[in-house]
Amino acid sequence: MRNGDDNAIRLVGFDGDDTLWRSQDYFDAAQAEFESIVGAYADLADVRVHEHLYQVEKRNLALFGYGVKGMALSMIEAALEITGQRIAGHDVRRIVELAKSLLQHPVELLPGVRDAVEAIAAEREVVLITKGDLFHQEAKVRQSGLADAFRRIEIVSEKDDATYARLFAEFGLEPARFLMIGNSLRSDIAPVLRLGGWGVHMPYRTTWAHENEADVADPFRLRTVEGAAALPQAVRELSASADAQIRVSR
Repeated sequence: MRNGDDNAIRLVGFDGDDTLWRSQDYFDAAQAEFESIVGAYADLADVRVHEHLYQVEKRNLALFGYGVKGMALSMIEAALEITGQRIAGHDVRRIVELAKSLLQHPVELLPGVRDAVEAIAAEREVVLITKGDLFHQEAKVRQSGLADAFRRIEIVSEKDDATYARLFAEFGLEPARFLMIGNSLRSDIAPVLRLGGWGVHMPYRTTWAHENEADVADPFRLRTVEGAAALPQAVRELSASADAQIRVSR
């Protein structure tokens, strides 16, 4: 049995991108390169390339899902719209090459992550719950060297209330016994809190705007930390709060 089997929080979930390893930095660099490509055809300030691409990506999420491949298709669509179909074939090729480079970037763990995962895993079961392109996420998990630490690895198309509810049922776990760690308020924190679970928000220095579209304020069920070194203690504190809540409800 784990040391924490008698604690209220029985299972801790970790997000992958920008929680365990760097990701958004590469997407930001790709977007800057995309803007330089379409800048040869249009005034960047006038067409507001950044906002245009974001709107295209949002409307395509239901079709393409999350990840590099969806972003690349949205980039091509946005480039055609912004340039009035004038973009040259060799520049479309450059966008495709951007996507290929994103799929091949190295997996770099964030500072202190390995120690934090191992410390929490020594006290409680841990799972990895990440979303995006299946092949790409599988490769990241494999290259991270952390796969053996997790009881289960879940790669999902969306992280919303329905997804977490399904996972709780599969885990045979009450939401009140689950805590999620991640950088995204929208995907990692808000759905879990709505279902009665607990969350630790570890913001990354840059986050895709879509993942910040959530209003979460719950000082009882949520902690915010500045880095991985603070994660084990935050989990222990929230577990103590969960234990107190469970005792009161009995």
